[in-house]
Order: sequence, then structure tokens, then C-alpha cells
Amino acid sequence: MINRQGGFVKKIAIILADGVEETEFIAVGDVLRRLGMEVTVAGLHRLEVKGAHDFGLKADRLLAECSPAGFDAVFLPGGMGGALAMYNSVAVVEFVREMERSGKIVSAICAAPIVLAKAGVLEGKKFTMYPGLGEYLPDGCVPGEGAAERDGRIVTGKGPGAVFAFAAALAGALGAETDELYRAMFVKL
Repeated sequence: MINRQGGFVKKIAIILADGVEETEFIAVGDVLRRLGMEVTVAGLHRLEVKGAHDFGLKADRLLAECSPAGFDAVFLPGGMGGALAMYNSVAVVEFVREMERSGKIVSAICAAPIVLAKAGVLEGKKFTMYPGLGEYLPDGCVPGEGAAERDGRIVTGKGPGAVFAFAAALAGALGAETDELYRAMFVKL
């Protein structure tokens, strides 16, 4: 299948857990879908997910029904509650590790890079995340100050205000450009 930019459709799994930051999930997922990518929302524990600010969200399927082999990228939205649920989930950590081992794109924003750290994919990488979560990082793993960072196949973002910079970095890692879309959406980076 060909996407709107003339390339093959990329498949992205977005993992949701209760306490997810709604802005990060919705904005990034929306940009990816507008670019013609196939986005699958995978609920960690159930299909009905409660966001950090009490918005009800609905996943397409359960994470247990998803295989890393079926995706080109994984995206973990932040929100401390959701990030901790994913951090404490063997299934999520293994999903991330398998995506990275398979040479696929691994991405997270806000508090969710703690999951990437636990999966061992941040060591030696340039990354960013919400400040004050150093206790979840291994020694020597220090986040930068950028709104979004891309280091090879690892894409990270700082927080809700960085969603469009992060989405552009993630799209770029997937071989897509956001310039035309962002002009139409009045997004300025």
C-alpha cells in the first residue's frame, strides 16, 4: 500500500496504559495518520483506557494481540501513570527490545523514555525526556534539553508542548516529511 507521500505505508503501534498523557497520544497519532501511516492503538491491559486528565480513550486491540514483527515503529506516549504502568510491564519492555533488535523505530515522549531506558535502548544515545526522572535511568544515561531528539532509530520528546517537534522527528525517522502538513495545520517549529 502506498501512503500520501508516495512511499510504502508504515505501520506504527501506539501503546496506551491508564494515566497516559492525552495530548501526546492524540496529537502524535493524528499527525501520523494525516501522513497516511497505519496507526494501531494497543491497550496494555484493556481497550478502554483512562487518560491522565480523565478523558476516556479507546484502543484498537490489546497489546497481547500485537507482534513487533507487524510494525515498523512503536510509540510510547507519556503521562507518569501510563509511563509507570509500561515501565512495570514485562510485555511492553520486551516489545520495545524486540523492535530495537529488529532494526525498527522506537520512540517515546515525556515520562515514557523511562521504559526505553529499562529496555536498554537509551545507553549511548542522545535523548530527551521530562525533567526529574533520573532515578529511572542507568548511570551515565543523561537526557538532553531539546524538545525532540532523534539518534538513529531512537526518537524521544520532552513533553506535551513538544508534540509537533516530536511527531516531525518520528515521521522523519519513518521516511516522511511534515513540512506541507504543518503548513496546512498552521504548525510552526
